[in-house]
Amino acid sequence: MVRLLTLVAVVGALAVQAHDARPNTVRILETVERTYSVAWKVPASLPVDSLPYPTLPADCETPQAPTWRSTGGAYLGQQTYRCTQGLAGRAVGIAYPGINPSLRTIYTVEFASGEEHLRILGPDEGEWVIPATPDPFAVAVEYTQHGVVHIWIGIDHLLFVACLLFIAGTPRRLLLTITGFTVAHSVTLALSALDLVHVPTPPVEAMIALSVVFLAWEIARDNPGSLTHRLPLVVSVAFGLLHGFGFATVLREVGLPSSELPIALLFFNVGVEIGQILFVLALVAGYAFLRALVRWRWGGESAPDRMRLAVPASYVIGTVASFWMIERVVGFWG
Repeated sequence: MVRLLTLVAVVGALAVQAHDARPNTVRILETVERTYSVAWKVPASLPVDSLPYPTLPADCETPQAPTWRSTGGAYLGQQTYRCTQGLAGRAVGIAYPGINPSLRTIYTVEFASGEEHLRILGPDEGEWVIPATPDPFAVAVEYTQHGVVHIWIGIDHLLFVACLLFIAGTPRRLLLTITGFTVAHSVTLALSALDLVHVPTPPVEAMIALSVVFLAWEIARDNPGSLTHRLPLVVSVAFGLLHGFGFATVLREVGLPSSELPIALLFFNVGVEIGQILFVLALVAGYAFLRALVRWRWGGESAPDRMRLAVPASYVIGTVASFWMIERVVGFWG
């Protein structure tokens, strides 16, 4: 049990670090022919002397140095360029004064014609060649990839899903619970991303952390008569609506291409679900492997059941989520 607690604590510490792994975003907008407004956003967790900046071809000239401003949660940069040869079919990128701290960069380019391109650069990718002609599948591929990436760096969402696995218990209840969570956050994601419903981001982020704390508490007290244990579907749907607003916050930062908005929204959601399913499968496979390992090493009577793992895990998850909740509430006045 001591080894298990140590392992879970290490995972919890990694979760705290991963929570800050927000991507950079760069948006290039062609305002008039061959003149581009470049805006980029960098997480506030980076030191001021290590802030990255976009790179454009050598013929792109700018009349002024970039302007920076801080919003508390991020640094925003802005600069205007004039490129004599345009940007279609040419390389753009992002550069760091030092080493890239494993951050991804979401790059979007919109030409004056209305043509839009999007690319997610991995930590080891410094540049990207903007397609000379539109790719009909580019939006679907990139937004699917972005959905997968977002759910995997959104540790608060993953911990919520992990808690649902402990509470649901049987495969049938788990299927219904996860389906309810999926449908619910898909609804609010669409409503918020399309600006049909607007909810301030800071309270949403704090409430998402609180939802994880609540489920961790329910797991720890293990009361079969509680609403959460009797009707996990109701809880997953209620909190799923909340988590959808959190997904929409990230999607709004990336932006939705106006020419292919339904496709982008659909495939971002598809990517989120793919990432979520992979995470659930990984947890189930890890649990099965742990049981097989313990049985082989210590015999069948020592094999860990769900609750022997759930209780220590709930304490670690609850502690991490409580830290996030306090941090985000304090951020209201940051």
